[in-house]
Amino acid sequence: MNTFVVSYDLQRPGQDYATLSEFLKSQSNWWHHLGSTWVIVTNLSAVQLRDGIKEHTDANDKVLVVESSGVAAWKGFNEKGSAWLKEHL
Repeated sequence: MNTFVVSYDLQRPGQDYATLSEFLKSQSNWWHHLGSTWVIVTNLSAVQLRDGIKEHTDANDKVLVVESSGVAAWKGFNEKGSAWLKEHL
């Protein structure tokens, strides 16, 4: 399994991106406590994950998929969110 940090900037206000959320939630495991940032655990590669996201976004949207190195720090998340990050990053 690979762990990725996914962040996006969706350029079209009011656009319905529900299928994007559904696609991300369809991966093996996920964390989503920040508006446009997800941590995704999947068997996909970074390119495959990006291409899957591309199917649910507009041509002018921006998407970043970065494989996690396991080194991280955070602040302000509840105990459950922090525990998930500790386990999966």
